[in-house]
Amino acid sequence: MSLIQVKNLRKSFGSLRVLKDLSLDVSEGERVAIIGGSGCGKSVFLRSLELLEIPDSGQIFIDGQEITASGADINQIRRKMGMVYQKFYLFSHMNVLDNLCLAPVKLLGMPRKEAESKAHEWLAKVGLTSKARSMPNQLSGGQQQRLAICRSLMMNPKVMLFDEPTSALDPTMVGEVLAMIRMLAKNNLTMLIVTHEMNFAREVANRVLFFADGGIYEEGTPNKIFDAPERERTIAFIRKLKYFSYEITSRDFDLLAMHGGIHNFGEKYGLSSSLVYRLELCCEELIYEILAGCYSENDPVNVNIEISYSEADGSTLIDLTSSGKKFNPFDLPDDELLDDSHMGIMILKKVSGGKINYSFDDSEGRNKIEIKL
Repeated sequence: MSLIQVKNLRKSFGSLRVLKDLSLDVSEGERVAIIGGSGCGKSVFLRSLELLEIPDSGQIFIDGQEITASGADINQIRRKMGMVYQKFYLFSHMNVLDNLCLAPVKLLGMPRKEAESKAHEWLAKVGLTSKARSMPNQLSGGQQQRLAICRSLMMNPKVMLFDEPTSALDPTMVGEVLAMIRMLAKNNLTMLIVTHEMNFAREVANRVLFFADGGIYEEGTPNKIFDAPERERTIAFIRKLKYFSYEITSRDFDLLAMHGGIHNFGEKYGLSSSLVYRLELCCEELIYEILAGCYSENDPVNVNIEISYSEADGSTLIDLTSSGKKFNPFDLPDDELLDDSHMGIMILKKVSGGKINYSFDDSEGRNKIEIKL
């Protein structure tokens, strides 16, 4: 039986769908690394496992118990999971030993002496024995995060959830926290780790999930994901393409702000002024065509546009997705293209050299357009 089982999980914030029918099984002893770009739902997914984010629909089972079930003892099920956040969330008015002993004494009924003995064992394992009576503000960031991990382990969790545990640390302190997680991995503790440390994910995990498009876009062993990814977005991420993204939720969007963002993106990565101009022109014309063709006057608008640039080969890609009705602006008859109202299509075809792909995702109800420059 799976230690964690997720079925058809969905989560939206307003019109933004973050998780779309995500399903996952995690067996005991697995070490799963979760990677992906900012805003792809990694942290939302991890927080959903403990119902710190309430899913819109779907089921979550932890060690055979459904935490999403009506009437479930959520706090009891949560005790099977330890979670470590980007921030440490230590009790600033308590010393190190009290931080470690509070939960097992209060929640598990563990005798104080037994809790202290267990706490000293963990402090010895992570090199913090001398800090038992110190206050959190007397510790370095790396020491505080090690303490936060120990505090979770004091509850004897069946699974540990790590939400980018090194992102708030000074680079000089990252190594000590990663070393501690490696130690836990050697003891076959089940772990889900959201991380941007790719080398660490390769070393520690036995399965890697790449998140994109509202769920698990591609998964596999570290060797498969890092050395031989198969899907386009995974390849782009692993090759560290540079990204610019812009979301439109109204017909009266700020065109100048979008142009300014594209201009800054071009300056940051050394794109030529002519390429920046073509990007601005293509994005502008494409958005106006989509707004006119996909939406009626009072329809809610959701258009996402993303530019990716490869430093390796200098290629540039525009990806647009939109809600609304199915509409391929590049499939209009030639006689309609002669109309001034569709002049933007002629411009897009000319600027892109015809390197345009259109598709419609029936499951998501979204138009998808890709233009290569």
